[in-house]
Amino acid sequence: MQRSRKGGLFFLSTSNVASVIFWCLLLVKFVAADDDGSSSSSFAKTEGTHFVLNGKPFNFVGFNAYWFIYSASDPSSAAQVTTAFQQASKYGMKVARTWAFKDGGPGALQVKPGSYNEQVFKGLDFVIAEAKKYGVYLILSLVNNYPDLGGRRQYVEWAKEEGQTTLASDDDFYTNTLIKGFYKNHVKTILNRVNTLTGVAYKEDPTIFSWELMNEPHCESDLSGTTFQNWAKEMATHVKSIDRNHMLEIGLEGFYGPSSKQLNPNGYIFGTDFITNNQIPDIDFTTIHVYADQWLHDLSDEEQVSFSKEWVNSHIHCLSGAVDDRQHQGPSPPPLKKPLVLAEFGKSSRLDKWYSPTKRDALFEALYDILDASASKGGPFVGALFWQLLLDSPGMDGLRDGYEVVLAQSPSTANIIAHQSTKLSNYQAHLQPSL
Repeated sequence: MQRSRKGGLFFLSTSNVASVIFWCLLLVKFVAADDDGSSSSSFAKTEGTHFVLNGKPFNFVGFNAYWFIYSASDPSSAAQVTTAFQQASKYGMKVARTWAFKDGGPGALQVKPGSYNEQVFKGLDFVIAEAKKYGVYLILSLVNNYPDLGGRRQYVEWAKEEGQTTLASDDDFYTNTLIKGFYKNHVKTILNRVNTLTGVAYKEDPTIFSWELMNEPHCESDLSGTTFQNWAKEMATHVKSIDRNHMLEIGLEGFYGPSSKQLNPNGYIFGTDFITNNQIPDIDFTTIHVYADQWLHDLSDEEQVSFSKEWVNSHIHCLSGAVDDRQHQGPSPPPLKKPLVLAEFGKSSRLDKWYSPTKRDALFEALYDILDASASKGGPFVGALFWQLLLDSPGMDGLRDGYEVVLAQSPSTANIIAHQSTKLSNYQAHLQPSL
């Protein structure tokens, strides 16, 4: 679901001279570093329902920080990215999910189709270089479902500006040939980008854990799921035609299609299908998001936590068994046999007037307990990323959306994260990858 993700963008405000000096110093720093070491085994891969990295099983806790590219694009705020990775490393977080897009508008990465702001692109270069420095891997999302930061709507507007006057909705993003060409070109540009700080092409950089087709895709003009399925297959093929090194996932929240809509909160259906979409051969692993405080806001805290656990467990069953026959209409699909990442979860301080950090901690512990149980037995649920990491830093108040976790202000939550990371590391030492 869409949350209030206020831009809070760090617009480019420094002088050209300061910018040149900043990037030149960084270039010297990273050129002097070790080579990228991008052997085939250094890229994260899947083996059955597991991730494997450098020949060993890889489970993780991590975080979302969509703001990285915008903070990094301004020399006056780039240090915030470094601090975030430092904190993540300190508390054992190994994977971060962030945006590789900002389409149109002030501070854009893609100013118009095929035209990019180089300083913002250098910001993304910096994010990747700093992630490598602190041992954090990145999931990079390629476009937004929502109008925030451009999204599908900006692509539709660009097509209208080029004479496509019959476009009726944002869902034309999935079917219009010109728009699909815009997106494919963006994918090609991102994947082929050579990092100005490391000299390594993105498609050859093991720091990138995976690509994501879209953040939380919906296609409500075709609830059967056919339109989105066709688009996802086409774009997955396109990504893999350029980059076979990296894994690819869709960006799904986990909503089921018409045959299993009873499993969705409030019977939501958005034209996507966790089962069918993830059967696409070029999709390497599955994702879900969970926001019970939005989807089921009338329920008690305990009921919301209970639903969150059920949501995760139902998807685990899809991967290792099958959808509950009592809920599924028609023949049960075969198990997907792919890893599962809980790519967004959190508890908002704005949606609960009696909110306290202990309520958030209860949710984190409940979901980490499921991750713990899966990891300890070699199960398919292998990673969890909370929304979102922020810093106790000037200039970040505009990024607060109620879900923010500021580690310096939340010692109990920070300790829960660190403890779960330690447990996962201990399991990995004893597990062997298996199909």
